[in-house]
Amino acid sequence: MISNNFYLHTFIRVFIIVVCAIGFVYYLLEETYIISALFFVGIIATAVSLVYIFNTTNQKLARFFLSVKSEDFSLKFPENSNIKSIRNLNKSLNSLNDIVQKAHLDNQLKERYYQEIINQVNIGIMTFNDKGHILFANPKIEELLNYKPLNNIKQLLQVDEKLYETLKNPELRKTKLIQLTNEREKKQIAIKATSIILQEQELLLVVAQDIESELSKKEVDSWTRLFRVLTHEIMNTITPITSISQSILKYYKTPENVSLEEHIDTTKIENTVRGLEIIGEQSINLMEFVQSYRSLFSIPKPNKTFIRVEELLEKIAVLMRQEEINMKIIFDKEGITSDLKIFADEKQISQVLINLVKNAIDSLKEVEEGEVILRAGITNQEVPFVKITDNGPGIVLEIMDEIFIPFFTTKNGGTGIGLSLSKHIMHLHGGNLTVTSIPNEETTFMLLF
Repeated sequence: MISNNFYLHTFIRVFIIVVCAIGFVYYLLEETYIISALFFVGIIATAVSLVYIFNTTNQKLARFFLSVKSEDFSLKFPENSNIKSIRNLNKSLNSLNDIVQKAHLDNQLKERYYQEIINQVNIGIMTFNDKGHILFANPKIEELLNYKPLNNIKQLLQVDEKLYETLKNPELRKTKLIQLTNEREKKQIAIKATSIILQEQELLLVVAQDIESELSKKEVDSWTRLFRVLTHEIMNTITPITSISQSILKYYKTPENVSLEEHIDTTKIENTVRGLEIIGEQSINLMEFVQSYRSLFSIPKPNKTFIRVEELLEKIAVLMRQEEINMKIIFDKEGITSDLKIFADEKQISQVLINLVKNAIDSLKEVEEGEVILRAGITNQEVPFVKITDNGPGIVLEIMDEIFIPFFTTKNGGTGIGLSLSKHIMHLHGGNLTVTSIPNEETTFMLLF
């Protein structure tokens, strides 16, 4: 609408100028100078009006774009002009100014929101350009590096030279562990640097995290859970010993003026003997418990050799075949290639696999069509793996974090050593043992080498 009015007013004025020019030339040739002069005045007046419209429009547009560029949205154009096209132009510019102002305010709110999130996260973040100028650094990274304000990465030379060289050298820009030490504390910081392109400028995004405190928290949690299990097991053993000891002791605390021979009868002697037998049994159980604890952490260093996974799992299948027959369990091997090998101690890994397969079979006692599947292969990260999957009742989420704790067990008569021992063996191999479970569908233990 604005363009149409503007074009219409421009066309009318150009048309008037053309008509006046024709009239001016015609009457000038007819030597009617007065009329010719009037047409000339018309040409001048129309041209001035046309120039005025163009100048006014250009000035308003220039002022508008300048105000937008300088983020000044207080500019308002009068909407009561006598010229309709100018009035419509002013209304449109005011409306556009309001839209741009709203978008600018929304962007500012979002920027402050994201800025606050970055400032509150427990991870250090900073970016710098190829000249080393630090464009952004949140408070956490200044706290981790114990240096502020951070303006240039050369300042990191005063923090740690290795850190500076890591960030300066593109070949070293992988996840790195940097140990920072000062007069107050020692920190173990994980540094990861990633190149990003922003507004056609290459920047380096650096993320830093203090893993020392996280490891300490995990360690405390692990010790707490272990002590809880140890306390539970020891108390279960000592409680009956204490109770029986107190009962036997009462037999031999005679009342005054009563001889020991008169006070002790055959029943009490039999109870005493039985009580001492139970105390002995509980003491042996406690000693075995302590011995199992010692054996858990006295595993010899793995004697590693290259092992063909297919042959290893075939041996496990042969060992477990009797269980398969007795319990009608399908024992299958899937996706195992003949050329897949792992570098490990065969005896220790066999112990882990036998323990996991036995656990899987035990979980299938109440399942009509029990199934244990062994799978092996290589992950996307080129890591060899072996999986043991069963379709038993599974593991509930509440105890998922507890099953690898020594002496934690949900089985009657179980020692709670098997899974923790298996995980410990995998750690000695530089690998890991993980578990995933969907209750009443499947449970999978994965050995990662």
